[in-house]
Amino acid sequence: MNAQPGRLWVVATPIGNLDDLSGRAAEILREVPLVAAEDTRHSAPLLARIGSRARTIALHEHNEREQAARLVESLLQGSDIALISDAGTPLVSDPGYRLVRAAREAGIAVSPVPGACAAIAALSVAGLPSDRFVFEGFLAARASARRERLGALVAESRTLIFYESGHRIVDA
Repeated sequence: MNAQPGRLWVVATPIGNLDDLSGRAAEILREVPLVAAEDTRHSAPLLARIGSRARTIALHEHNEREQAARLVESLLQGSDIALISDAGTPLVSDPGYRLVRAAREAGIAVSPVPGACAAIAALSVAGLPSDRFVFEGFLAARASARRERLGALVAESRTLIFYESGHRIVDA
């Protein structure tokens, strides 16, 4: 058993173009023995492209509570782990919060590997004020809950950023 705990790497992945993966992210994903991915089927092409031989396990909203405990145990035994989402930065409207919180509570080092974030990428080209903004993530699927949330934001003067699922966007 390793006396030194491993490190949890929170690695941003491309949001549309696999060439956008940073060299540092690729290096870490090749070096870690284990990658916790939102959807292992989605992450497989990226990991194969960079030559990663890491074992992958699924970490998503339905299993994160149980997986976090297992992953923290691996980290405490000295294994480094990378956390990735399907696209962009983990924890930004994606799973990983419970794992990062549990790792930090266990005294494990957690390090970000920055990269793509859809919210910031969109803001950078929107032509809207970007000096002060609010990120709201995904709005509720139910119309009444959406209206309620939007009503609460109607007086907000900062730029508002929302995520929306592609299948719920109507072509104009």
